[in-house]
Amino acid sequence: MLRYLRQIEVIGVENQKKLSNSSVLVIGAGGLGSAVITYLACAGVGKIGVSDGDLVEIHNLDRQFIHAGKIGIKKSKSAEMFIKTLNPEVEIEIYDDFGKDKSLRISKYDLVVCCVDTIEDRHKINEVCFKNKKPMIHAAISGFEGELAVFDFRNSGSPCYECIYPRNIHSEKNSVVSPIAGIVGSMQALEAIKLICNFETLNHLLRMDFRYMEFIKISISKRKDCPVCSKNL
Repeated sequence: MLRYLRQIEVIGVENQKKLSNSSVLVIGAGGLGSAVITYLACAGVGKIGVSDGDLVEIHNLDRQFIHAGKIGIKKSKSAEMFIKTLNPEVEIEIYDDFGKDKSLRISKYDLVVCCVDTIEDRHKINEVCFKNKKPMIHAAISGFEGELAVFDFRNSGSPCYECIYPRNIHSEKNSVVSPIAGIVGSMQALEAIKLICNFETLNHLLRMDFRYMEFIKISISKRKDCPVCSKNL
């Protein structure tokens, strides 16, 4: 517990034990994922799963700092090496391909942090998280901007990602100013910690413009015609 002393002074011993007994699946070990993985490991989350089959490339390194010095290595393996160095107390599971056994994989974890960079992938993860009643922490970044939302599917009244973004919306990978990935990813990690410790979490869609330091909370609710979360209404 000495490693987490300063944190325990804020959240207490019992909540630190909750963190050590928890498991989080991080899907995507890029810019957002780098910050999420770092701070979940630092906070003492007991088991971290990392799913990413991409290889580390030099253009990743301006924001994906956990992969420094590991060009050509799979990001999941690189993340495992990083976590082992950062906090050997953390159990690590890595996956090279999220496309296989999505439901079985997600069901093993307490919650999912979605760090992928396309709307299409977010829809897939959203649907499986809803099916398995696993909370999903969503974030997206572009340029100087970011957004964050928590979908707690343990609560039957929670909206889902598709309530906000219907499937007919498509996206391409966006460019981003490097620190934005770290800031928003850190916020995802914080919401994960709050969920595990049963603290109140974000219940809005938070939109952030870091160029002008403007933050907007947008109310979100379950969409009655949502094909994912309103099927049984």
